[in-house]
Amino acid sequence: MKKIVLLPLFIILIHVVASAQILDKGNFMIGTTVGFSTANSKVTSGSAEEKGLSPKQINIAPSIGYFVLDYFALGIGADYTINTVVLPNGDKKEDSDLLFGPFMRYYFPAGDNVALFAVTNFGFGNSKDDQTVGETKESISTNIFAVGVGPGITVYSKGGFGIEAIFKYNYARSKFDTNNGGVTTSTITRTNQFALSMGLQYYFGGLRRIRN
Repeated sequence: MKKIVLLPLFIILIHVVASAQILDKGNFMIGTTVGFSTANSKVTSGSAEEKGLSPKQINIAPSIGYFVLDYFALGIGADYTINTVVLPNGDKKEDSDLLFGPFMRYYFPAGDNVALFAVTNFGFGNSKDDQTVGETKESISTNIFAVGVGPGITVYSKGGFGIEAIFKYNYARSKFDTNNGGVTTSTITRTNQFALSMGLQYYFGGLRRIRN
């Protein structure tokens, strides 16, 4: 009876160990994700707050990480986002943001070459633009802070290549300081969104490819 009970536990342990080799301390990961999302926002100007626009976004997020512990990776990444907004008059407005920041992941091996993970990432960015409205020159400074959190799943090969899917909640706070003729006006936009993205990762140890 003991042998019958221990056999399936042994098989599960073998699967977890096989999955863990790629996720061991000292290994690296490098890759990118591509996602699509819609968002809603609130705009605060002075003491007034109103509903903002609801843009559609496409983002590309390359990253590189290092496993500081088994199953636990820290890294840094970039997030390039293209925003498309349909204005009330029917016109489309497009802009883009580029953020940099750290991320962390914790993996939960779920079988042979399959793992679930939880990811948290932060992004920081700023820019300054000058534009002319009529005969008036304006200077606009933008500061952005963003944070995202959510679950994901990855399926990887013996060679270390992985395909993953991530579902995240993202929050962003953008502050726009507009200087017009020496008078500065601040506008804050808070954005909440849920995003689904697909990605590719390559897991490796040092300069050698990992083999299970």
